[in-house]
Order: sequence, then C-alpha cells, then structure tokens
Amino acid sequence: MLLQRCLNNIKINNISPILQNVNKAYMSSRVPMSPLESQNHIKYDLLQENLNIIKERTNNTPLTLGEKIVYGHLCDPQNQEIERGQSYLNLNPDRVAMQDATAQMAMMQFISSGLPKVAVPSTIHCDHLIEAYQGSVEDTHNAKMTNEEVYRFLKSAAAKFGIGFWGPGSGIIHQIVLENYAFPGGMMIGTDSHTPNAGGLGMIAIGVGGADAVDVMAGTPWELKAPKYIGVRLSGKLNPWTSPKDIILKVAGILTVKGGTDHIIEYFGPGVDSISCTGMGTICNMGAEIGATTSIFPFNDRMGEYLSSTGRSNIAQLASENRNLLQPDEGCEYDQVIEINLDDLEPHINGPFTPDAAHKLSDFADVVKQNGWPEKLSVGLIGSCTNSSYEDMARSASICQQALDKGVKSISSYTITPGSEQIRATIARDGIMDTFTKAGGVVLANACGPCIGQWKRDDIPKDTPNSIITSYNRNFAKRNDGNPNTHAFVASPEIVTALVLAGSLSFNPMTDSLVDSEGNKFKLQPPKGDSLPKNSFDKGADVYDAPPENSDDVTVDVDEDSDRLQLLTPFKAWDGKSLDDLKILIKAKGKCTTDHISMAGPWLKYRGHLDNISNNMLIGAVNSDNDETNTIYNRLTNEWDNVPGTARQYKAANVGWVVIGDTNYGEGSSREHAALCPRHLGGKAIIVKSFARIHETNLKKQGMLPLTFANPDDYDRINSEDVVSIKGLESFQPGTPLTLVVQPPNSDSYEITLNHTFNSQQIEWFKAGSALNYLKQKM
Repeated sequence: MLLQRCLNNIKINNISPILQNVNKAYMSSRVPMSPLESQNHIKYDLLQENLNIIKERTNNTPLTLGEKIVYGHLCDPQNQEIERGQSYLNLNPDRVAMQDATAQMAMMQFISSGLPKVAVPSTIHCDHLIEAYQGSVEDTHNAKMTNEEVYRFLKSAAAKFGIGFWGPGSGIIHQIVLENYAFPGGMMIGTDSHTPNAGGLGMIAIGVGGADAVDVMAGTPWELKAPKYIGVRLSGKLNPWTSPKDIILKVAGILTVKGGTDHIIEYFGPGVDSISCTGMGTICNMGAEIGATTSIFPFNDRMGEYLSSTGRSNIAQLASENRNLLQPDEGCEYDQVIEINLDDLEPHINGPFTPDAAHKLSDFADVVKQNGWPEKLSVGLIGSCTNSSYEDMARSASICQQALDKGVKSISSYTITPGSEQIRATIARDGIMDTFTKAGGVVLANACGPCIGQWKRDDIPKDTPNSIITSYNRNFAKRNDGNPNTHAFVASPEIVTALVLAGSLSFNPMTDSLVDSEGNKFKLQPPKGDSLPKNSFDKGADVYDAPPENSDDVTVDVDEDSDRLQLLTPFKAWDGKSLDDLKILIKAKGKCTTDHISMAGPWLKYRGHLDNISNNMLIGAVNSDNDETNTIYNRLTNEWDNVPGTARQYKAANVGWVVIGDTNYGEGSSREHAALCPRHLGGKAIIVKSFARIHETNLKKQGMLPLTFANPDDYDRINSEDVVSIKGLESFQPGTPLTLVVQPPNSDSYEITLNHTFNSQQIEWFKAGSALNYLKQKM
C-alpha cells in the first residue's frame, strides 16, 4: 500500500482514489496522537496491515519490537528490500520535532523548498538559547531579549508552515515530547541526537540533521539504513540507591561510544517493570552516547500510568488493546544480547571527558586518587533532558531534606534544571523546589543550559583544573563550560545530590557519613520519591502556540543585514570531474566529536547564519602536526593560521580541501552545522577510519563525500603536507570503492582505497550538490 507522501511528483491537493482509501485506513482509529492535535490520529491499523505483509514475505519470522515499528512505517512493505545492516529503508515517520538551535537551519532549508505547509505534524521547541547564569526568571528574560530576532523568526515560520511552537521557558524538547507527543508504536525524527528519549514511551524516535527533517516535512520518504539490534535483558529489581541512569551508564561502559552504531538497543525481560516510564526515557536518551540509532522499551503498565497522568488515558487504553504490536515477538533474534541483573547493579559514575568511562561507585574514590583528578567537587548539576522528571526531582529532594533535617546544606554549588514548565510548576506546588533552594540549590530555567555549554560560569578562573558532576548525558572536554581542564563526570541525580552535600568526589553515600550541625556523624538513607505526582501534574503557564488554520497573512522576515539569520544559497552541483589536487586542511588526532567540529555554547547564537557560524569550524579539533587546536599550517601563505581562516583562503583561491580523521568521527550531537560549515567553506571530502551515524548522513545530505579508509592503518601514512586526488567519481556507484591518490611533497605518489556507504539515491544527492537540491529537482 503506497501512501500519499511516498509518491513522487504528486500535488498536495490532487489525491488519487487509491490514496483516498489509504486515508480512510489512516482515519479508522479516532484516538489523536496528542491532545494538542485532534486532527492527527494513531494508525495501529496501518501498522498491523504493513506487518501482515512483512510476515507473509518472511514466512512469519518473529520480529523484534524495533522491527515491528520500523517495518510498520515502510512506504512500500510489499517491495521494500529488507536486510539488517544492509538495506536502505524508505519510511513514513509520524512526526518531526526540532529544537531552536537546529530548527533555524531546518526552517531555512524548508523555506528554500518552496512548499506551503509541512506534510506531517511538527513542532519547534525553544530550549537551547537560554544561558544559565543568575536563575530561572532572570535567565529566561535575558534570553528573550538577546534572541528576540531568532524567536520571532521561528514563531512566524512555525505559524506560516503549520508547525506547533513552544516558546522560551516552555522546557526541553524531549521532556515536552514525552509529556505531549510520544506514543507507543509511533515513529518520530527529531533534530537533536537525544530524540530517542521518546523510546521510554515505546516510540521509535531517531535523531537526525535538519535536512532529514525537511525531507519528512516535505512529504517525501525518509531513508534509514536498516538497523541491527542489540537486546538488553534486564532481570531482578533496582536497589534503593540505584537508578535507571545506572543501567545506561553500565551499558555505555560495555558498548563504548561506538558500540551501538547502526543498531537499535531494545530492552526486555522481567526487570523492565521495575523501571518508571520516565526512567525508561532516561535510558533511551543516553543511548545516543553509545552511537545507537535509537533505543526502545516494550509497552507496559508503567507507560500506561504515565500516559494517563499526562492526560492521555485514551492512548493508554488503545495501546493496551494493541499490546501484540507493541512488544517483541517470542523467539525474535537479536544480533547481540547483554544481560544485566538489576539486583547486582550498583550506582555508577562515568567520566571524565567521555561518557563510556564507567566506574562503580564503590571503586570511584580509589580511581579518583589513582588518576590525580581534582577531588574537591566544585559544582553538582541535576536536570537536563536526561534526568529532569518528577521522579528525579522528588528522589533528589528527599536527600536534600535529610540533610536539612540535620542542619546541613550543600558544600558544592548546586543547580537544578526542571525539564519543562509542567515539571517546574508541579515541583513548586509540591514543595520540592523549596527544598532544593533551602539546601543551597539554584533553580535554573526550563532549558538545556549547562548541559550544552549554555553556562556563564564565574565561580573559578578560566582554565582552572576542577571537577563537576552532572546528571546530564555528555561530558566531552569543554562541553559544559568551555574549560578544557574541567573534569566532568556523569551520574544519577541522586548521586550528584549526595556528592554535593559532601563537596567531594570521594564520598560514597552508601558507606560514608556526613557531619551534622552539632558535629555528629550521620548516614544518608536511600532516596525516595514518587514516579508520578499524587495530585496530577500542574501544567503551569501556557507556553504553547498552535499553528493558525489560515496563515496566508503570516510573513516570515529575515533581515539581510542580520548577523543571526541568513537565507541559504544552494550549493553548487558536482561538475562531473574527479576531485584533483586537494589540500589537507587538517589531520585531526583522536576524538573529534561534533563539539570539536562545530562548538555550541556561545556559538549557538549563529546557528541560523551559516557564514558566521562557519567561523568555528573545527576549532576544537586537535591537529596531529602539533597537538594544538585551531592552529594549522596554511599551504598558500606558508604560515600558521586558524582553521576556518585557512579554509576561507583556500576557497577564495578555488583550492579544494579534505579533512583526515580518526575513529567514530562526528560522534555526539545531531548538529548538521558540522557538515554544513565544511561544505560552505569549500570542503570536498572527510576521510576517516569510521564515522558516527548521524554525522555521516549529514555530510551526504550536504553534498560532501564521507569516506573511510579500507585499511585503517592508511591514516598513519598520510601527512598534512600531502596533496590528494579522489578518483573514480565518474563511475561512482554503490559498493564500489573510490581511490585516493596521495602525492607527498618529496616522494612518489601512491594509492589508497576508500570505502563509502552511498546508495543510488545518495549518489544523486552528491551529483545535485545536496539532498535539498535533489528534492527541488524532483518537485
């Protein structure tokens, strides 16, 4: 069965009879996907119909839950080639979610498409541009003033093109999605790498770049390489000091930052029922740190309880009636299975500088001493999209209350970030926020804040070695505060809170004591807290703008002189020739995340202006020539210079260039600026040992060549002064490697084989100059 948005060259208002029948099938379920969108309905009947076709084709092979949802969203289940890890699937996601930093470029690209409205339900969430400094009220006010131009653009674009708009102060995208839009069995893409948070409600939710979002909003099929599956079987029950966060911290230690690449992580087993719905969301959220395509839990009563408590009991009932669709088939096979007994799991602390350096709490004090890490804890930060639920806040507050009862307050600085206006209002009503502030905490805005580097930190001199601990998801160098000497560790909010009271990384609340106001020792008891509020949620202030029914009079303005917003100029199409005599801009050494390629923090303000944000391109990458950042040798001037400045000179001289990189290049965030900026400044190819999934796709979407060494040892053969040429593009085709001809300055040239993962359609993106160019050609 083909859907309207799967067909090429069909006009939005010219629906054929076969599509009218499809629409009838779609409308057979009258339960809305969200209380905010009564016109968009859950389509379990179509999911079942597609799965019946797949079952018939595969001789009733048992399917994982992920396979059921992914294959249930195929455009053409009858003819789609399906092979794990090989096939490229054409899919119909149910919705799109965008945060404000990435939405700027996504909307710029959508405007370039010329389409009048989005084809699927979509939302924009203003959470990334609020800088943490003084506290919630002041910081939100300052953000509205500082970013007024950007917020006005996003709000007007949302209204113009039929997109829901959540303004500044509404909360973090993933918490709002969980509260309002996620539903079991659905499929969503989001322009943020932690979109998989919605897997806590049994949804396939995948982080993508803005160009992917444009594809889906434009009504065209969305392409995904058929994932493999890692099953995580949970048995037993969480101990009192152990939290859902410790499960994913443990898994990160097992799989590392690249072990989940091109896999969906699927949790199952009797231990699942001991985890709250928001706890499942925490686990799925941080699956991004192991490179997973997404993570998911099967539908259970904990999800049903959460749906009911957030005003969606009708969805809970419908999901319960369709449990067969929302759980894995008995006998399904995973490509890898990890066993975790929750009875034996203890709290973990991961870091520093990478989220997969896992340490048991019982070992951590010794590890700190052995490595010479700063033992004094400067700041503890809880909240973020990973751990900002009511349960997280309640359990952390219970620890604070124990300390207050003994006359003790936090020794380290302590910040709390509510995940949404609904969470903020509810914890304020229930006295939880008051407990935090009495214990010395500062409640920050309902936004991402320090988790993404939006933190005006002034408690220590710049570049001072220090330690912080957070309940966030990432802890790369410089990520939170721009200080390369900040040792950032990741733990559960309960453990963060306990360590803040002690002021030391070496404190173990399970075994060690604090000292009360009278000099007596006391031990903290395990945290307690309800997973859901007893008196339902308080929605707080009205922070949502639904799109108007008629937007003909809405104008989207972009000032030509703005330094924050810039309309896009299409990239040039490939000229049909080999790429010859390319300079090596930089040979990056070691970890090179999207933070290294296109930093966040103070640069977020330029996310809507491609030329300005390109001034941060690769300034965090370590140059293998000198072990320094943002200092490379300019082959035109024969002088040392910064990376983006050198790239601009090469572009002005019509000299193409490439980047040479290491393993898992581009891990981390979904930010497509890490692909847009190299393309804008004249880059032709990124050649590395291996890529992170989202970044590789983003490069393809922007007309770049993401290529990998067939022999990883060839990375060591290439030097930055070499000149390279990429041969074989005239006969570019799937599965056929390209050749890199390397010309050292003082010796004979040699050839290196380069692999790629382009399929036929992606090759057309390259030829057209970008996926957006190709989309416009097909319209």
